[in-house]
Amino acid sequence: MAVNDECKLRFRELKAKRIYRFIVFRIDESIHQVVVEKLGQSDESYDAFTDSLPPNECRYAVYDFDFTTDENCQKSKIFFVAWAPDVAKVRSKMLYASSKDRFRRELDGVQVEIQATDPSEMSLDIVKLRAL
Repeated sequence: MAVNDECKLRFRELKAKRIYRFIVFRIDESIHQVVVEKLGQSDESYDAFTDSLPPNECRYAVYDFDFTTDENCQKSKIFFVAWAPDVAKVRSKMLYASSKDRFRRELDGVQVEIQATDPSEMSLDIVKLRAL
């Protein structure tokens, strides 16, 4: 599965310029590429991010999570989310699972990976725990 150049460009913008809070990617089977589906602006919430993942289709996503440590330091970590809901088609889940590692390697700078089949597996509490 090829990765569209826009995916890498937008990820670099999220990482370096911080102009996006999140990016949602999908596999376009007609051109056999991972493409950008949605860009979340820097002021968008975590709920806006989770709402942008379809309830019955697989997606990849990255989220730039800002948090404060116990020592009161401001930090940021980039999360990679492999979203594969239980109700998604088996073929789609297989396609996303088999393409994930290659796509993830294209995104240099991801610090934490989450695989979720249900919204509860990527709740804000879980993200906070994984960030620390």
